[in-house]
Amino acid sequence: MSTELFQAIEQIGREKGIDVSIIIEAVEDAYVAASRKVLKTKEDLGSRFNREDGSISVFAVKRVVGQVENPDLEIALDEARSVDPDAALDGTVEIQKPSADLGRIAAQAAKQVLYQKVREAERENVFREFSERIGEILNGIVKRFERGDIVVDLGRTEAVLPKKEQSRAEHYNQGDRVRAVIVNVDRATKGPQVILSRTDPLLLKRLFEMEVPEIYDGTVVIESVARDPGDRAKVAVRSKDRDVDPVGACVGIKGSRVQSIIRELRGEKIDIVQHSEDPQTFVANAMNPAKISRVAIADEEAGILEVMVEDGQLSQAIGKKGQNVRLASRLIGWRIDIKSESDKKAEVEAAMHRMTLTPRDLLIIPGLEEQMAEHLFAADLKLPEEIAAASLERLAEIPTLGPTAAERIQEAARAYVAEVRAARAAEEARRQAEAAEIAALAEEVRPAEPAPDDIFPPLGASPESAAAEVGEHSGPGTAEAVEDGGSHESGTEPA
Repeated sequence: MSTELFQAIEQIGREKGIDVSIIIEAVEDAYVAASRKVLKTKEDLGSRFNREDGSISVFAVKRVVGQVENPDLEIALDEARSVDPDAALDGTVEIQKPSADLGRIAAQAAKQVLYQKVREAERENVFREFSERIGEILNGIVKRFERGDIVVDLGRTEAVLPKKEQSRAEHYNQGDRVRAVIVNVDRATKGPQVILSRTDPLLLKRLFEMEVPEIYDGTVVIESVARDPGDRAKVAVRSKDRDVDPVGACVGIKGSRVQSIIRELRGEKIDIVQHSEDPQTFVANAMNPAKISRVAIADEEAGILEVMVEDGQLSQAIGKKGQNVRLASRLIGWRIDIKSESDKKAEVEAAMHRMTLTPRDLLIIPGLEEQMAEHLFAADLKLPEEIAAASLERLAEIPTLGPTAAERIQEAARAYVAEVRAARAAEEARRQAEAAEIAALAEEVRPAEPAPDDIFPPLGASPESAAAEVGEHSGPGTAEAVEDGGSHESGTEPA
């Protein structure tokens, strides 16, 4: 064994970025595995690499005992002191083994162990390096595709862009450049350990930091980000300097800054809104472009806001498939209940009507007795709809009811509610049919507007009056035609 081995170890360490001592330890383990196959022993073998001459020595480690029971692992004290004069009971001694030529099978075992140790060291280096860079944007090249996942070449190692972390608006081919953010480093996976994302809100935040100097230096702060990747995103910003407009700084002159981010995200629309500590003001900004009439805190502990909008603004406030209100809710961290002005008015009217009810109003349910109605009313079940929607357990707990009576009353209430809804639907259909019929009749009796060519002077009218009348309805040249000879279809002769 020569120093060439140590030089090869140093070269591998430089290429792989692995400490030389780790590779030497791997070589020692590999030599032990090979020696065990050659020596065919059950002894606890070890090895030591000499950096000066590149030699490797193999030895058996045995425990010093008073009485030997397992010769492969134990050695008597007298025999141990013949090897090491300082040996003591319960200590260990190293007994040198003769170096043997490694056969093909033993060499293959050594090679496998060495490769495995080097790979483990590489993976540990990758984990240690990239676990400190989570949240950082990296540039890579698409290397290959694996069941929908994209393997990205980062230079020193490979990363994976899982299918769930890919934007639906983006498509890549082999060799394309891709920019993504590190979201995780997984030590347990067999493939690439670095997990990238193109859908994480952190990517949008990092892109703004790269494009907007005010965000990079801390003058403008991104408070929260909500995304529907590939479609729309909302970003809430605030300024630490009252002289700096945070929204204007992020948009840039003629939208130059935000447009570069939109291009990077393949056309994803971005709404930039002003952050506010007041949730009512914040939700009004977050619901942009919809105009909010008023905001009320419905439940502060549960984080629920009630937002009222005009009837014409309801669809815009909700957005396509609920996107606008969903993103706004994620942006501010509150649940948003949106209601139109007419819905709120109807809700208030229903609440006022409920306050005027009495137990006798429940007697419209077939088979309901007055005493039962009073107990239902006392249990805050004041409408047939409420009785129909209540659980049987709740109804059965009401005095004078019980399970059988509760089931019978609930069925009667549901039948009554279904009958009322059917009647309302029939009435609404009748009204719509009447409206359609009236519109059709109005269309039939509406007089047709005469075309300019159908306007002729009345019988017996003078040419001057005919020309004047035609001049009011016709274009240039009509009056001159009448002066030349009048209307031939009217049957009048020229004066």
